[in-house]
Amino acid sequence: MDREIPNPFPRRTCFFCGDDNPDGLHLTFRRDEASGEVVTDYAPEARFAGQGDILHGAIQMGLLDEAMGWACFARTGLLGVTTGFEARFLRPARISAGRLRVRCRVDDASGRDVRLSGELLDAGGGVCTTATGTYRVLSPERRAALIND
Repeated sequence: MDREIPNPFPRRTCFFCGDDNPDGLHLTFRRDEASGEVVTDYAPEARFAGQGDILHGAIQMGLLDEAMGWACFARTGLLGVTTGFEARFLRPARISAGRLRVRCRVDDASGRDVRLSGELLDAGGGVCTTATGTYRVLSPERRAALIND
């Protein structure tokens, strides 16, 4: 069963998850209680095309990066910042094919650095893009000083 993760950001201006960003994607994230994965669905928009009908790779990477950040938060209760990220493009993520699903999981959370992995799947469940990332967990004080909300 999925449980929606409440948005922890005081300002709602994030391009990916901010409700107050008129140009943003307004994504919501859920945690699958059985698997521990964090999931979001996204209907790709033509304005984010790379070549032809393919969702631009930077948007694909951004979706995965954002979902990993939410997976880090869901696991630790603290916000993290990306310190490393690597993506592999396996097949085209076609805009016309319908909704995409992003799912991410924590692979290791034994210290200040959280290691994660994720996948971007097409409407048929085929894996389009995979990614791994490392996120540094921030104390509430460090986050406040860094972000300056």
